[in-house]
Amino acid sequence: MPKEQQYFVYLLTNWNNKVMYVGMTNNLVRRVYEHKSEAVKGFTEKYKEHKLVYFEETSDVHAAIAREKEIKRWRREKKNALVFQGNPTWRDLSADLGLPYRHFDRR
Repeated sequence: MPKEQQYFVYLLTNWNNKVMYVGMTNNLVRRVYEHKSEAVKGFTEKYKEHKLVYFEETSDVHAAIAREKEIKRWRREKKNALVFQGNPTWRDLSADLGLPYRHFDRR
């Protein structure tokens, strides 16, 4: 039986939580590593968004895409509330995934 694929919708922010990025991936560890190491040039590299503050998981790729688009349309206050609900201190959740934080801290 084939392994069920997992998809993640996630939110990153910079060191002072001023800029937020919403993304979707099928490999959260790899994608967060790419953001933290600035392996891919773009928005998160420019604004130094290295702090994973929220993620959710689904096995339905269409649901993940729809959820990412939904959250992207939200006002910042609603995104903040989503993070605060599960991560009230806005700590970097990447350590929970086995990724080091300090190594990539490039304020």
